[in-house]
Amino acid sequence: MTDITRSSASGRGTFITFEGGDGAGKSTHLQLLASGLRARGYEVVCLREPGGTIIGEQLRQAVLDPGNDNMCDECELLIYEAARAQLVSQVIAPALENGSIVLCDRFFDSTIAYQVAGRGLDADFVSRANDFACQGICPDRTIVMLTGGDAAMGIERATQHKHADRLELAGLEFHERVNRAFLDIAQKNRERVRVVASDGSKARTAAKVFAALSDLFSWMGDEEICTPSYFERLVFERDALMRS
Repeated sequence: MTDITRSSASGRGTFITFEGGDGAGKSTHLQLLASGLRARGYEVVCLREPGGTIIGEQLRQAVLDPGNDNMCDECELLIYEAARAQLVSQVIAPALENGSIVLCDRFFDSTIAYQVAGRGLDADFVSRANDFACQGICPDRTIVMLTGGDAAMGIERATQHKHADRLELAGLEFHERVNRAFLDIAQKNRERVRVVASDGSKARTAAKVFAALSDLFSWMGDEEICTPSYFERLVFERDALMRS
């Protein structure tokens, strides 16, 4: 497959999502991918769920606030779907129409993993709610990030620099169900989903992410471009930016 070209008025962009349990490295590797794409001239939009819009960020604060520990599962689901509908309508669909590469930290697969497998909500209803909120938008590729350890290790990694949010406080058994669900999603959607183990250095994991996208961007499979030093530089520049 030829490379997807940078933003153009006539061509649809590419939608890539990052999924996985808490602490799996989604946001880090989304940022590293964005840096690599931008350096080669692509127009990239980076998003997170819930969030990405003023309304979505307000909903994010509500759904993740540990103080809202009496929130029912049905309310939680509908908040996520409301934030997603706003994000798709306001940001994702227009960006794709303009030919941009859209990278999103979580999308509808997280709702299947967290609200169906984790909370036990009806799978058919959640699927219909996802379809309604997504408005026909589906990722071209989904990267499922897996930690090298168990769910407890992922939660520890996710909360080491901040207080745990309401979902992170849902308990170990909950997060174990979520992690199993992501593997099940990957097995059932092999055309779209690729699994990447986040069990080594950031540079080695980034190389795996790029390899999982090499059928969409042929240069990502070129060993003369994507050398170990290339990924080490990406990580160094990202970490320096985070410290500044």
